[in-house]
Amino acid sequence: MIVTEQVEVVPGADRRRWRNEWLDSRQSFPVTGNFVLEDYAHGLLLVHNEDIVDPGEGFDTHQHRDTEILTWVLEGTVVHQDSAGHSGVIRPGLAQRMSAGAGILHSERNGAGYREKQRLHVVQMWIPPDETGVAPSYQELDIEGELARNTLVPVASGMPRHRGEAAIGIGNRHAAFHVARLDPGQAITVPDAPYGHVFLARGTVDYESYGTLHQGDAVRLTATGGHRVTAVTAAELLIWEMAATARR
Repeated sequence: MIVTEQVEVVPGADRRRWRNEWLDSRQSFPVTGNFVLEDYAHGLLLVHNEDIVDPGEGFDTHQHRDTEILTWVLEGTVVHQDSAGHSGVIRPGLAQRMSAGAGILHSERNGAGYREKQRLHVVQMWIPPDETGVAPSYQELDIEGELARNTLVPVASGMPRHRGEAAIGIGNRHAAFHVARLDPGQAITVPDAPYGHVFLARGTVDYESYGTLHQGDAVRLTATGGHRVTAVTAAELLIWEMAATARR
């Protein structure tokens, strides 16, 4: 199969939106009501949800299987608990990954109670694992210091070249997740890969050859990369580098 170079800019307003009484979810790929996530994946990225969760609310105990789940908090905190005995409070600057493996039950809630009036702003991302049916696992690490350096930080990776370099591991040898927090005028280079996904979590940037991106915008890359991204205002970029696809 020959994969041709492609750059697709996806405005944030084009994402699917799903709302209830306590959740406002903007979905880069259709999730709600979709039971074949691979059909809409870009590269290995099955789910990329940007959620606003009201105080005192969250996702009650539910099950996952054979999924690598990364949670990246932008504002507030997530309280995580699972059936493998892991628990934690995820905050901005904390890298967190849960590998569902053969099956795991977990809950995720806004760490603020009803009276605290602190919303939760979080991005959750799913990719498939290399191997199915393995034991569930969990990993987290504070990388706030690394994020202050105006560079592209490898947050989670299963790629051999990131061994010992990425903050935490992930159970897919074809995927890496990077984050860059940039001051105005600072720039990073997007990794060159068979598949890439660039999401602007906050701020405004200039994306080389493709213009200005605003919060919520994304760029889907196929067989390309190497573009320069420069912060116009203080910005935070979430970037996936992928060498395979989940599509059937």
